[in-house]
Amino acid sequence: MEFGSDVLGKLVEELASLPSIGRKTATRLALHLLKAPREEAESLARSILAVKEQVGFCAVCGHVTEGKICSICSDDTRDRRQMCVVEQPADVLAIERTAEYRGYYHVLRGAISPLDGVGPDDLRVKEMLERIPDDKVEEIIVATNPNAAGEATALYLARLIAPLGVRVTRIARGVPVGTDLEYTDQSTLASAMDGRREI
Repeated sequence: MEFGSDVLGKLVEELASLPSIGRKTATRLALHLLKAPREEAESLARSILAVKEQVGFCAVCGHVTEGKICSICSDDTRDRRQMCVVEQPADVLAIERTAEYRGYYHVLRGAISPLDGVGPDDLRVKEMLERIPDDKVEEIIVATNPNAAGEATALYLARLIAPLGVRVTRIARGVPVGTDLEYTDQSTLASAMDGRREI
């Protein structure tokens, strides 16, 4: 689409470079910002700069934080015997929303994917291994994504951790709540059958 404005076109390009934002959505956002009051655009710009200047990664687990240590790692009421290993900080937020898990986390910041040039040395695996004896961890819950990269990462971690005498578990996969079985894909249904438990 031709805007007749290099400035607007550049904003669309920048927005479209963000994850999950296609060109259509980027165009809608750019046009919204054009129509919005100046204060709204300035507030957004200030928020983006503040994130870049004030937010970093926890020195312990790798989750996002405004200080050196995140609020989860600073919480002494959590169960230090459990460590949930995830790929990205967004995964921590998703698990925390369930309010079911009260242990600690370790963020790898990616998954093993040779096709994308990501190997074990590109992840925060060494830091995880160092934490296991220090924190007296008894169970590692591997909560990587249920895709090829996530599965490869889970298997790699399980092989590394097994000799340490620590229990390694994998989050269950199955049929989403509210879904009819006839519309569930074959691999999800197979995983659900495989991971069945007594009721």
